[in-house]
Amino acid sequence: MPKSLLRKSRLGLIIAVVSALVLVSGAVGLRSWYQHNLSPISTSQKTVYFTVEKGASLHQIAIGLKRAGLIRSTSAFEYYVRTNELYKNLQAGTYSLSQSMSVQDIVGKIVKGDITKNLVTILPGKRLDQIKEAFSQAGYSKAEIETAFNPQTYGGLPGLSSLPAGATLEGYLYPDSFQKDANTPATHIIKQSLEEFGDKLTADIIEGMRAQGLNVYQGIILASIVYRETDDPKFEPTVAQVFLSRLRQDVALESDASAHYGADIAGVPRDLNFDSAFNTYLHSGLPPGPISNFTAAALEAVAHPSNSDYFYFVAGDDGVVHFSRTLDEHQTAVNKYCTTQCGR
Repeated sequence: MPKSLLRKSRLGLIIAVVSALVLVSGAVGLRSWYQHNLSPISTSQKTVYFTVEKGASLHQIAIGLKRAGLIRSTSAFEYYVRTNELYKNLQAGTYSLSQSMSVQDIVGKIVKGDITKNLVTILPGKRLDQIKEAFSQAGYSKAEIETAFNPQTYGGLPGLSSLPAGATLEGYLYPDSFQKDANTPATHIIKQSLEEFGDKLTADIIEGMRAQGLNVYQGIILASIVYRETDDPKFEPTVAQVFLSRLRQDVALESDASAHYGADIAGVPRDLNFDSAFNTYLHSGLPPGPISNFTAAALEAVAHPSNSDYFYFVAGDDGVVHFSRTLDEHQTAVNKYCTTQCGR
């Protein structure tokens, strides 16, 4: 064989061997990453109550578990559920979990429907009327609920110091699960939720809101909108930045979530043309009040928004929020990523 051909043959063999080693190394690395992300977060056995809502998508469940600090990776969780064909077996309900549980343990419990009883759960992203309905389903009477949801019942509670006179508790009930027995008054549960919300309004959060030109109530309003616009905390700081930029330039927020809230509480079909004080397409500035409750991450996003200069965003069908600086860029993103979500 000519030396040139021999050299080429050897070079080809070396390339083949190196390529094979790279592939094997990559596969081993990927498997190691996957196994690590299925493992428990820590050895802590502290109980964390987690609710799988009826009709929740696998991605929503994964994001919720990640928010709750119960899994390492949403991607690994979703891959495990899908490859084991378990998604259709996941059952709605509130579960008692801990960071000492692996993804396999968590999924196994949810598949079995091993729900925790004697709990009242206040879910995030819910309107006040929806939370009242949850208390009704928990067995509380209309009179008990009306007393429990009356802000005057909790006079002097620090967490309510920012609540304007005449306002409801909309946005102030922190999402969590609360133990309930036959003698637990509704006021006891609501007080715990309000105290938890007050704990989230730290000096750092309040100072951050003021640095953005907002008082505490305005910050709470914006946090509720940010939460309702995306269910993924990694996008919340940039969503907050977009809204804050619009507020500073006196440009309408154009929040679908806020406009929908106005229609919902009026009892009419959702329509972005429905004129309510909460329709931020038709009215500039913040709406008159919060549109739901939310998690601490949304408060953090408003107090400490991302350092970016976007002016538009759209939540795509792919579960990703796409940000743009110009209207043309935004329209391109809408056309490319948002068909189902945008009703097209």
